[in-house]
Amino acid sequence: MNPRNIRIIGSGMALPQQQLSSDQLDHKLGLRAGSTLKQTGVRRRFLSTTETAAQLAAQACRAALQDAGLQWSDIDCLVATSATMDQALPYNAALIHAELGLTAQRTSTFDIGASCMSFLTGLDTMSYLVEAGRYQYVMLVSADIATFGLDWSRLKECGIFGDGAAAVVIRKSRAGESSSILSSRTETLSAGVGHCKIPAGGSRFHPRRLSSPIDPLSVFHMEGKSVFKLVAGELPTFAADLLATAKMRMQEIALVVPHQASQLALDHLSKRLALSASQLVDIFTDFGNQVGASLPTALHMAISGGRAKRGDPLLLIGTGAGLTMGGMVLTY
Repeated sequence: MNPRNIRIIGSGMALPQQQLSSDQLDHKLGLRAGSTLKQTGVRRRFLSTTETAAQLAAQACRAALQDAGLQWSDIDCLVATSATMDQALPYNAALIHAELGLTAQRTSTFDIGASCMSFLTGLDTMSYLVEAGRYQYVMLVSADIATFGLDWSRLKECGIFGDGAAAVVIRKSRAGESSSILSSRTETLSAGVGHCKIPAGGSRFHPRRLSSPIDPLSVFHMEGKSVFKLVAGELPTFAADLLATAKMRMQEIALVVPHQASQLALDHLSKRLALSASQLVDIFTDFGNQVGASLPTALHMAISGGRAKRGDPLLLIGTGAGLTMGGMVLTY
């Protein structure tokens, strides 16, 4: 695989106003103080009760645009890379474009979806179009609201998810810039297609064809042990292949930016890939699993916090419902 000369020139994030601490969730569920934090590893999350996904996405886009030093007239493509839909129709990117007040601006917009790997898949796909000259400046944004799809009686699920949005602007690297994508890959292990799901929301379980209540089908269900078992044996080889294609060793990677699936998943990733504490970007304690927005939020925080520096080799990696594994090695 030849390197793709792609540069992230701006990033931003947005969070709902409401916070929920682990202590508050203990009280809500009638649990002993400290139970939620001990069992989930999440100290607090941000939950949307009034904001829409498009509103959060628009905030993240504006922040990324400002960071890139551009105007909206410079952006010729807006791609939504969320794991969930703001509404069934139209698609997320169109809703975000309208929320941004760009109704008079002619912009190419569309969605790229692969559950929690949507951002990584979108970045991978759009890099080819940018390098080929089809687009000059592309805004990629992930915005997910998990709050309304959770069973708030099940701690293993309601205790780990949070809401949020994150965005980046990319362009083709210029002469003298080392930024590039060195390798990328996605694989779907569809034997796990039923391990993480929200059945309702499409035509398969539409209210007009059901004889039973739709509410139970409208909440997220995860078979955590099954997910872990399926992915655990695959991940080390998957990561090794990514690094081999990029002609790099794990010791040379400055930062590993994973999807923030769970504390168990992050601990397992760190152990199996033999990561040092300085290599791993872990924001799970303060944000939980933000679904598709999780990985780009972690990336933005690494960049804005100064942990990711120009010229640094980064590994983006994770899994999502499907089950899909995704990874990318890039020079920031």
